Amino acid sequence: MNWNDCEIFCHVVEHGGFSAAGNFLGQPKSSISSAVQRLEQELDTRLLERTTRSVRVTESGDLLYQRTAHLFTRLREACDETLTSGREVAGTLRIAAPYEFGAHHVGPVACKVMAAFPGLQVHLEVEHRPINPLTEPYDIVFAMLESPLPASTVVIRRMFSLERGLFAAPQLVQALGQPQSPDDLQQWPLLASTVDAQWSFADGHGIDHHVPLKAARIVSNNADFRVKAAIAGLGVTRVTATFCAPLLASGALVRLPMPGYACEPLRVYALLPGKRLVPEKVRHFLDALADYARTQH
Repeated sequence: MNWNDCEIFCHVVEHGGFSAAGNFLGQPKSSISSAVQRLEQELDTRLLERTTRSVRVTESGDLLYQRTAHLFTRLREACDETLTSGREVAGTLRIAAPYEFGAHHVGPVACKVMAAFPGLQVHLEVEHRPINPLTEPYDIVFAMLESPLPASTVVIRRMFSLERGLFAAPQLVQALGQPQSPDDLQQWPLLASTVDAQWSFADGHGIDHHVPLKAARIVSNNADFRVKAAIAGLGVTRVTATFCAPLLASGALVRLPMPGYACEPLRVYALLPGKRLVPEKVRHFLDALADYARTQH
C-alpha cells in the first residue's frame, strides 16, 4: 500500500474535501484527487462518494480513516518533536487577529518577544473574517466569542476576557442625556460591528438584557472607524475599554456607565492547527500573551 496516498485520504476526510486538503498540504486539488483514486484502486473499494458540491465518506472509507488517521498524527508529532527538541525560539510566526485585539494586545507582546529572540520574525495579519487554521497558513488565529468556532480538530485556548463599554462624544451625551438602562439605547444612533447581532448587558441579578442592532446607523468590522464616528458625534459604540483609554483621557469620548448594568466582556480565543505538539515559538508567544493578560486586570 502507498502510505502517502492513505495519509492524503485522511486529510481529505479531516478537512472536508479535496480543495481544503490541498490548501493545507500545499498541493493542487488534482494531485489530491489522484492520490485517493490510486488508493481506491489498490484497495478495490470506494472510499469517498463525490458530488459537485460535497464529499461523503463511505462505510469502508470511514473504517480506514478511524484505523489509520491517529497513526499518521502520532508519526508527524514524533518527527516534529525530534526536530524541535532543544531548538531556540526562531523562524516565522504567522498570526491572524481582529484589528481591535491585534493592535492593542497582540502587537505589544509581539514586540516584546521579538526583542528577546532576535531570530524570530512575526507576520501579523489584521483580518475581519473567520479563519480556520487547518486550511490557512497561520500558526495562531485569534477569534472573538461572536465568531463561529471551527470543528474540534482545532485546539482552542481561551486567552483574554476584555472589559467592554459604551462610548460616545460629550456633545452627543449632552444632547441625548445619560442612558439609564439598555432600553434607553434604542433611542440612540448605534455604531455596531458586523458580527454584532445585539448588545448584551447583565443586571445585578444576573439577568441578561439585549439591545437589537437592526437599525444601527453604522455597521463596520473596523473598530477604529467606529470610534472615529463616535468622536464625530454620530452615535454610541461598544468597544474594549483599553482601546478608548487615550480618548477618554483627552476628553474626546466619554463612557456611558449605566449603573446596575454590566456590558458583556469580549472573550478572545487562540485557535491552533496542531492537536498535541505546539511549536516552541507558538508556545512561548502564548505564554507571553497570557502573562500580559494578567497585568491588564
